[in-house]
Amino acid sequence: MLETTRTYRAKIVNHQQVSDDLDQCGFSASKLWNVARYYTQGRWDEDGEIPDDGELKSELKEHERYSDLHSQSSQRVLEELAESFTSWYKARQRGDEDANPPGYRKHGDEHPRSTVTWKQKGIRHDAKHNQLRLSKGFNLKTHRSDFILCEYETRPDVTVENIQQVRAVWNGDHWELHLVCKVEIPVEDAPGDNTAGIDLGIKNYLAIAYDDGDAELYPGNVLKQDKHYFTLDEYDTEGENGPSRRALRARQKLSRRKDHFLHALAKHIVERCIDHEVGHIAIGDLSEIREDENGESRNWGKRGNKKLHGWEFDRFTTLLEYKAEEHGILVDRTSERDTSKTCSCCGRKRDANRVERGLYVCESCGTTMNADVNGAVNIRRKITQNPPTRDMSNGRLARPVAYLFNQTSGSFHPREQVGCEP
Repeated sequence: MLETTRTYRAKIVNHQQVSDDLDQCGFSASKLWNVARYYTQGRWDEDGEIPDDGELKSELKEHERYSDLHSQSSQRVLEELAESFTSWYKARQRGDEDANPPGYRKHGDEHPRSTVTWKQKGIRHDAKHNQLRLSKGFNLKTHRSDFILCEYETRPDVTVENIQQVRAVWNGDHWELHLVCKVEIPVEDAPGDNTAGIDLGIKNYLAIAYDDGDAELYPGNVLKQDKHYFTLDEYDTEGENGPSRRALRARQKLSRRKDHFLHALAKHIVERCIDHEVGHIAIGDLSEIREDENGESRNWGKRGNKKLHGWEFDRFTTLLEYKAEEHGILVDRTSERDTSKTCSCCGRKRDANRVERGLYVCESCGTTMNADVNGAVNIRRKITQNPPTRDMSNGRLARPVAYLFNQTSGSFHPREQVGCEP
């Protein structure tokens, strides 16, 4: 059995009865965020340091706003702010001039409804009646035993137990609950002894090469289109008081669409690996891409840094790892060093072989191939030196099958074979 976590969305059945209490908590989370944001800005202006979540908790635990929420809920707000500032600071070190620090949460003179997280000490679960008792902070209690009693409803196939966290999320129209549960999943035997290599990228989100010689491309055009559409000026308006309500809804929708794409892609790749009897996947570890050979932050330029910031390769790899693990498939993160320069047919390494984006031509053996597929083959060879079991001709290497994401069905479907620039 595999012990892991799953997050289930739940509808609040008695929304009318609890919405005011959830509003109070959401507003309080925004107020605490703003207090911590002000403190962090002061530390940054004073000595150029960003306080971690430990310092924020220590300094603000006596603040009136801290007691508006359950202590663990307040702690999570401060953790999220510290994580956001750390992410901004790293982007700043990489030279990303477009990176902005986390802002204050305000809409004019009003505070928006922020997500509120309850950890185990603030939760009581009645599984028999599908009820959750969520603790209020001391300042919001009318009586000593005051709490929010939410009646919830999930999909019929979901069993809610072993709750680790409950998140109340305002989706722009109403509150919903995200239930983070610890679950045990039976682990299947590996589909086979074959291997596959995955090369992650920006134009093509990933390329995968199997040891039977098959290769596939998964373009990221849908993600790019969504990002372009939902960040148009008419949607992504932001002033002194933060993003507009329309901008917030657009960002939430963009986040949900990206989330669905990554989940669907990870699931699809696992299914394709099962079809190819793959028991071991090697995937490029791109953690090194942000650093140079000396371990210093690497600057990819204004556009490059911005693209890397939205790439989320680590998140996809994590999704792939746990979905593959359920089917007995091992996923190894391996270095991508030199995989784009090396010919997967003859092994010669040369920068000039990659003549343009998407096209790799080896002057030594004459092989012409899709550059991302070439990288995927080399990544596969990080875990096995066994050659492909079928012919690796120019046609198979240069014209892999491309799978496109259909937003209507929420799944991937092959299109006609494409050349080096899909």
